[in-house]
Amino acid sequence: MPKKGSILVVDDEEIMREVLETLLSNAGYKVDLARTGEEAIEAYTKKPYDLVIMDVSMPGMGGLLALEELIKIDPEAVVLMITAYATFDTAISAWEKGAAGVIRKPFENSQVLAMVERGIRKRRQEEERKTLRQAMSRSVNRENFIWRSAAMENIFRLIERVAPARSTVLITGESGTGKELVARAIHEASPRADKPFVVVNCSNIPSELLESELFGHTRGAFTGAVTAKKGLFEVADGGSVFLDEIGDLKPETQVRLLRFLQEREFTPLGDVKPVKVDVRIIAATNVNLKEAIKSGRFREDLYYRLSVVPIDLPPLRERREDILPLVQHFIRKFNKENNRNVSENLSAEVLSVLENYDYPGNVRELENIIERAVVIAPSNEITLDCLPTEVRNFNSAARKNGVSFSLDISEGIDFYEAVKEFEINLIKQALEQTGGNQSRAARLLGLNVTTLNSKVLSYNILKKQKKGA
Repeated sequence: MPKKGSILVVDDEEIMREVLETLLSNAGYKVDLARTGEEAIEAYTKKPYDLVIMDVSMPGMGGLLALEELIKIDPEAVVLMITAYATFDTAISAWEKGAAGVIRKPFENSQVLAMVERGIRKRRQEEERKTLRQAMSRSVNRENFIWRSAAMENIFRLIERVAPARSTVLITGESGTGKELVARAIHEASPRADKPFVVVNCSNIPSELLESELFGHTRGAFTGAVTAKKGLFEVADGGSVFLDEIGDLKPETQVRLLRFLQEREFTPLGDVKPVKVDVRIIAATNVNLKEAIKSGRFREDLYYRLSVVPIDLPPLRERREDILPLVQHFIRKFNKENNRNVSENLSAEVLSVLENYDYPGNVRELENIIERAVVIAPSNEITLDCLPTEVRNFNSAARKNGVSFSLDISEGIDFYEAVKEFEINLIKQALEQTGGNQSRAARLLGLNVTTLNSKVLSYNILKKQKKGA
């Protein structure tokens, strides 16, 4: 039976120590014993307890003086004083010195258990408040996130809400969308920030070695195991483990990870003694895990254990308003790294090309494009020639498919209306080419089906097509 809490019983009478130890142990508590106030202080200094039950009258350091010392060590200590002399003055003195309550000898077992339960509940609540205060004092480092879109603002706010908890997080999104950046932000804004953040790439480590890396092994556990080795879960105790590319886990490793998430303990390879650790799991994948579940490549029960808090990062092509601030950020970054002075002010032509490219590699690809442009820029300005051929030709290919990027703005235009009309024309073309199938149209446009459906409804596109038919 799991222990409900740890209790230190302090009394100079052996019979009283034995009575309380039996009562509390049978109720599911872990009990340690001390005979004097001095022993109590020494024990508590080594290991704080959830609750202390201490006799008022003891030889040497009395209970009230020992109470004062315990409160100095731990202001949140929960101490119940027990005495045969429960006069009003004794009770008042104990409460003034920080006691949570006073028990009178002889006592009813039910009374002691009720007071202990209330005291430990108080301790737990104070620990939770302390953890929350620590978490609230931290904040996500906004300097690591560059965005202008509502989609990324929502992601950022979710990160801030998730960080203080210990719940498992599953981050999904295409390659290059910044999944590890989000995982680090969650860790650094959490109460675990001072503990390790361990990154494990599940696709880079051979499956036969991954279990050893995660769970550790004893000497001789397998051929080549000449020394014992701690697993990364044990190394990260108190911190966070980021399991990147979780969708690539082999079935046997999935089973062990599921067991660890359920029991919060594991057994190193070659050992029989389980190791209990406190780590937060943050997982990430660019694989559609629901599809992997259907095909039998991923366990459904593991998916739900990992996806307590899901965070889905949208691709860059679905948040084009973030492209310009990201470009400017990367120009500043690579100017500094390469001792250049390239202007952040882009020509309309260059900006149009950058904003209309689809970025299959997402933010990571954009970063590489700008690094190259900054390095090869012949002067202090990024020109079209500084951009890769596939980026420059993307607009030309789009024009061949009937999409025009050309617009006369000499007399002025309504920018947002023009963008709206452009989107409507794109969606209409995609729907026409797919016979009205929104799933296929979404794939042609590189959108999520839900995003496309939202735009179709917002622009009344289906009604407009019917009227024009």
